[in-house]
Amino acid sequence: MKYSIEGEPLPVVVCELESNEMMITEKGAMSWMSPNMKMETVGGGVGKMFGRMFSGESMFVNHYTAMGGPGMIAFASSFPGSIRAFEISPGKEMICQKTAFLASTSGVELSVFFQKKAGAGFFGGEGFIMQKLSGNGVAFVEFDGYIKEYELAAGQSIVVDTGYLAAMDSTCSIDIQKVPGVKNMLFGGEGVFNTVITGPGRVLLQSMPIGQMAGTLIPYLPAK
Repeated sequence: MKYSIEGEPLPVVVCELESNEMMITEKGAMSWMSPNMKMETVGGGVGKMFGRMFSGESMFVNHYTAMGGPGMIAFASSFPGSIRAFEISPGKEMICQKTAFLASTSGVELSVFFQKKAGAGFFGGEGFIMQKLSGNGVAFVEFDGYIKEYELAAGQSIVVDTGYLAAMDSTCSIDIQKVPGVKNMLFGGEGVFNTVITGPGRVLLQSMPIGQMAGTLIPYLPAK
């Protein structure tokens, strides 16, 4: 499979498939394709279906296969931002924000990731239920806004406002940290808790979380 990612800040990934090569996509992700791409909607078992639902995706996924020769299929982002390609393999799994998965080659598995620490679950926003990409293959993931990447050493941490965590290596961990001082919590505008990501591994942060943008626009929307 060959691919190209084009057109930021509203990107699209165009994939060129060999005959009988298959791609897995989330519901409604396909934007355009060649006529010989065969679509099949599958669930993949009750456990996987509910896992996808909890991770923010549809309970069903679509399989697209190039029939009778090479095929082409494209997947566009649903929000201004970035599409990134990740090489997934054992030991190189990725943890991503909910709804980030766009498409992948057939060897990649999408499952739900629960943060083990209860504090991160209840107060860490994206740290509670995320998506885990495992298996073997290439996964395409969409993020909100510009992506800044950091490489954390073992034990090194970064403090992130809820929602700005886009993805991280599975070797990283998440915890929550209370904003110090009552005045800071009540009047600082940053909420009560921040998310703390600790290495080793990569961390990808997004500059414009869709939830943050929606909250900014609400005061300007006409009242019902």
